Amino acid sequence: MNATRTALRQHTVVDSPYGPLTLVATDGVLSGLYMTGQRHRPPEETFGDLDPHPFTETIRQLDAYFAGELREFDLPLHLDGTPFQRSVWEQLQAIPYGETRSYGELAENLGKPGASRAVGLANGKNPVGIIVPCHRVIGASGGLTGYGGGLDRKQRLLAFENGTEGDTPALF
Repeated sequence: MNATRTALRQHTVVDSPYGPLTLVATDGVLSGLYMTGQRHRPPEETFGDLDPHPFTETIRQLDAYFAGELREFDLPLHLDGTPFQRSVWEQLQAIPYGETRSYGELAENLGKPGASRAVGLANGKNPVGIIVPCHRVIGASGGLTGYGGGLDRKQRLLAFENGTEGDTPALF
């Protein structure tokens, strides 16, 4: 008989300058970072038990990021998605701090120049916002486009990374 093991899921909630963040781990590895009101946020009952222990390093790095002391996260990630989604999320992690890329540029980098819409859909399903920086993706015209955490958060995150955060009103 072949027994299937169920993945252990745990979560915790931490404060941030952008509102509470729910961190989710699958088998001890970060698999979700969700904002309140986020589009594509899974139901709370899928997050597992409340336990802050698997998140010590994630919280340390988030604190350093929000303090302006960390520009690149170095965390193991468990990202569930299609091969295409995972390739988009890998491209997101290559966008340097304080810079942006368009959906079209990401599609071209993936060798699929006509897939900017598909890139946008995959970007929107990113399960680990901020750490996998989907907020760094903008429209072809340079304007802000959709963001699962809300356009005001996207604007504030980009302003924070560009050192112009004081010019953007806090909404949380």
